[in-house]
Amino acid sequence: MNSAEISFRPATKADLPEIVALLANDPLGAFREHSGGAPAASYEAAFEAIQGDANHEIIVPILDGTVVGVLQLSFIPHLTYEGGWRTQIEGVRVSEGLRGRGVGRALIEWAIARAQDRGCHLVQLTTDQRRPEALSFYLGLGFEATHHGLKLHFDP
Repeated sequence: MNSAEISFRPATKADLPEIVALLANDPLGAFREHSGGAPAASYEAAFEAIQGDANHEIIVPILDGTVVGVLQLSFIPHLTYEGGWRTQIEGVRVSEGLRGRGVGRALIEWAIARAQDRGCHLVQLTTDQRRPEALSFYLGLGFEATHHGLKLHFDP
């Protein structure tokens, strides 16, 4: 596949069912996401909050008129790095049938360029330790495993 065949755009509310399906089509997402039918009100509320904040974007790659992936970008101001901004990449997914064909690479490269356009000094992301192939993918794109990420989950 030629990456020139892929375009990128901000997600719309009409894309939400496909986005939730992408998030659920993953061994980890299958247990925490609920796809099929209309998205739950919680997804719609989160989407509207993201859309309403200029420092957050949900981006979808399009191939032949179809949404084939998703990621969320968050632009975060920090006092470190002399008050620099950084970009957090979250929720990266590519349609199962297109994995390994360059869509993910094109999506992440687009996100890096977007971060540079916004004047960010770095791009950061996390990947679950149960996804060694994802870690290899990000390392192959030039990311470095410089920190240990920690999370504290709360019961719903």
